Amino acid sequence: MATAVRRRNIRYSKYDTVPYEAYDGSAARQLEREEVLQPRPVVRPRERAVVRPRVRVREAGAVSPFAVVGFLAVGVFAVLLLFSYARLMTISQQVVALNSEMTTLQSEEAKLRAQYELAYDLDAIQESLTTSGTMVEPQNGQTVYVDLSEPNTVKVFQQEEGTSGLEGMFQSVKSIAEEIVTYFR
Repeated sequence: MATAVRRRNIRYSKYDTVPYEAYDGSAARQLEREEVLQPRPVVRPRERAVVRPRVRVREAGAVSPFAVVGFLAVGVFAVLLLFSYARLMTISQQVVALNSEMTTLQSEEAKLRAQYELAYDLDAIQESLTTSGTMVEPQNGQTVYVDLSEPNTVKVFQQEEGTSGLEGMFQSVKSIAEEIVTYFR
């Protein structure tokens, strides 16, 4: 830290690095003899040739039929898109109107069903039919109840021992032949 303080206090002059013996008092350097005798090369100024750059101009070409067809197709599709949006809006308005109409019809249906159920008294109809004899109450013997409390069971029947394999095939062919003969008699 002491060296840093000491360095700050030192002032430098711009002529500290140049020895005073070499300085002759002029700002220009003294040329030596061989440098003075050499002729300087003559530099000719550059001549600029003013030439316009050649620009290739593209010839005006014909309009491409594919471009015309493409632009027409884009135009047609844009018009069709606008018509489809307009149609979509009218359909959505119709759907909203039909939904509101459906809710009013459903509430009216509920009212009409309640009136219909009140119009017929089933107990009175049953009473009138049983007194006239048109309808008869079921008897105890006519009612059948199914008991599903027991688990399901399956019975597997065993085949006869002599009817397996070739013997069974011969017996089945024999029975078929007998049936054919009895049919044609």
